[in-house]
Amino acid sequence: MAASPVVFLKEVKTELTKVVWPTRAQTIKFTFIVIAISLILGAYIGGLDLLFTKLTDILIKR
Repeated sequence: MAASPVVFLKEVKTELTKVVWPTRAQTIKFTFIVIAISLILGAYIGGLDLLFTKLTDILIKR
């Protein structure tokens, strides 16, 4: 059967005390890594889009 919401919230609190949270330095480091990778992938995909757009224009105009 379903447990009461109070029991559920107590179990959630217990589980959250077991979590190993990252330090502030780790969080900042990982944030910069995610931003850098996102920018690199965005530039790569944008470059491919530009390349394919130009190739399509060349093929259509012929």
